[in-house]
Amino acid sequence: MYKQIINTIKLSVSDYEKKYNLSNMWKEPLVGIISAGDERIKILKTAVSDEHFMPFDIFPDAKSIVSFFIPFHESIVEGNIGGELASEAWAKAYVKTNDLIGEINSNISGLMGKNGYKAGKIPATHNFDAVKLISNWSHRHIACLAGLGTFGINNMLITKNGCCGRFGSIIINCELSGYFRTGGIKEKCLHKTNRNCGICQTRCTAGAWENDAYNRKLCYEQCLKNAEYHKEAGYADVCGKCLVGLPCSTREPGC
Repeated sequence: MYKQIINTIKLSVSDYEKKYNLSNMWKEPLVGIISAGDERIKILKTAVSDEHFMPFDIFPDAKSIVSFFIPFHESIVEGNIGGELASEAWAKAYVKTNDLIGEINSNISGLMGKNGYKAGKIPATHNFDAVKLISNWSHRHIACLAGLGTFGINNMLITKNGCCGRFGSIIINCELSGYFRTGGIKEKCLHKTNRNCGICQTRCTAGAWENDAYNRKLCYEQCLKNAEYHKEAGYADVCGKCLVGLPCSTREPGC
């Protein structure tokens, strides 16, 4: 079933590209699996929020969580380096990828149904507390627990294909124990391995980082500026300046 899930995710990406005549938007997705009952998931209550959902809150019959990362093509990344606001291509990629994640989850749910299982789907975004600006289900933290990457000091997850892209996840009642990652993975952030990087924080055009302190309100205000500026692309409340022009933007920086 694990291989079928991976194939479904890959086919979903290629089918979506053909459906909307898209090119040079995404690279091959990465997939990770974690047990819904893994004790490490409880850390989300302290690492993210005490109101963060547990898998069984969303899907009582949860057995496994499928996490996936859809990396942006280098051209999307490089085009977002300059200027105060997000590029048109970055905004479009954000909107299209959120829609794609919805299709991926629907296709995985269909796959589960055909094989006698069920799935609990989770939106790609806008599943956060609008006052606290903290997610009720963090796809990035789930991806970290599933072994897809480690967090940089900009709070973004660095995978073997970098940090530029979108994360999604879905909960299923299919046991995939042979594919669970039980151990940690090597730190990928250069700054955290004493290589004195920290470029990501200096890339912020909203002033949301000062002395390693993160101001969520300033960050979100910048995202809303982009949403207004790029409203023809859809609801692009995104920025991405702290992800581009970095050693870890599109690859693991050889930590």
